[in-house]
Amino acid sequence: MLSTCLRRESTHLRRYSSLAKPITLGFRRTMSSTPVPGEQFRPASRVASQKQDVWSIINEAATNSPTQPIINMGQGFFGYNPPKFITDAAKDALDKVDCNQYSPTKGRPRLKKAIAKSYSPLFGREINPETEVTITTGANEGMLSAFMGFIEPGDEVVIFEPFFDQYISNIEMAGGVIRYVPLQPPKNGGTEVSSAGDWTVDMAAVEKALSSKSKMIVLNTPHNPVGKIFSKAELQAIGDLCVKHNLIILSDEVYDRLPFTPFTRIATLSPAIAARTLTVGSAGKNFYCTGWRVGWLIGPANLIHYVAAAHTRICFSSVSPLQEAAAVGFEKAESLGFWEQSRKEMMGKVERFCAVFDELGLPYSKPEGGYFVLANFARVNLPQDYVFPSQVADRPRDYKLAWFLIMELGLAAIPPTEFYTKENMWMAEDWLRFAVCKEDDVLEGAKERLRGLRKYMS
Repeated sequence: MLSTCLRRESTHLRRYSSLAKPITLGFRRTMSSTPVPGEQFRPASRVASQKQDVWSIINEAATNSPTQPIINMGQGFFGYNPPKFITDAAKDALDKVDCNQYSPTKGRPRLKKAIAKSYSPLFGREINPETEVTITTGANEGMLSAFMGFIEPGDEVVIFEPFFDQYISNIEMAGGVIRYVPLQPPKNGGTEVSSAGDWTVDMAAVEKALSSKSKMIVLNTPHNPVGKIFSKAELQAIGDLCVKHNLIILSDEVYDRLPFTPFTRIATLSPAIAARTLTVGSAGKNFYCTGWRVGWLIGPANLIHYVAAAHTRICFSSVSPLQEAAAVGFEKAESLGFWEQSRKEMMGKVERFCAVFDELGLPYSKPEGGYFVLANFARVNLPQDYVFPSQVADRPRDYKLAWFLIMELGLAAIPPTEFYTKENMWMAEDWLRFAVCKEDDVLEGAKERLRGLRKYMS
């Protein structure tokens, strides 16, 4: 046995001798050696892709850019702390014994009651905190729990393009099959400023995507990355289709406290639509604390029951002290005027930042909610002899634009073709997504760097 191990080790070392430093062969080394990825254990197909994801490409480029410090308007995290009444609540929670132990799997009663009280007026009915609310480890785990709770292998789920990229892996992990329906971009979006509301839904395409295997449809309103708030008419049409075809609606409304235009919740349109709707929320988006990972779902008891059952098997319970702090946030936000202040401040950041696009004559899609802005860079001419690395060279133009901005201007943005299927990437290849949830001085710095584009514009 020992000689067999040594022969295998020797063969392995010869094969990879150019990659390894000389070592002394021996049984102890054989037992502790690290296998080459993929050499010994085959990964599951859901994680086997070798294609580098957008987040690592952008972050690595930002690290290696000659222009430092980078101004990061890529990933959608806040550049400032939650308000003091929230952070004080988190600190206070750490001094409570029960807040440092497991919470009930469906969430801390105080938080569920606070959410039910805050959202009942918005839903136009009394929400039962015990049966119609469940707390999850961030909105993303909440959506995974919804998929795991209802989607079985072969079930079909309809989503809109562009999509939040986590939808894809979450649905596929549950064995679901995705049917895509693209939002139609503004006809003049490449030449003039448009509204995010001009990204439209082709209802005929939605119905065409449905089949006898359809189980669920996923909405995102306010939408990331477009900033669109689905109109009441659009939601009614989608809801009617879901009733007709007996579909569950998973409505991702994590930016619900940041609407700049009238915002309709699909669960409020009719009892029949409400009976099939799960609404997703996020303390991270509501209270400027994306790292807290506190989310929730609101919906009818017969749906919430199975979401909570899946959540129990995924991570059992969520972070106790931060649930307690989020509960305090909901209890105090209304009386302190926090929701309205937050909305006005974000609208101001959008206007402050977009002024540079007006100045440069670059079209953009003015968001109706949330904190993302899509800007169109069709007028920006990338140098023909510019050398892009292999992980960018074979991707759509928006990746090259994003790389160029990082390397030449020191400004990070996200290429939105990452949120499209290959067939529809053409819709977004001239756009970039910017997150404006940053301090005002950061926004001003970003604007100054964008002015460096003038020499590349036609």
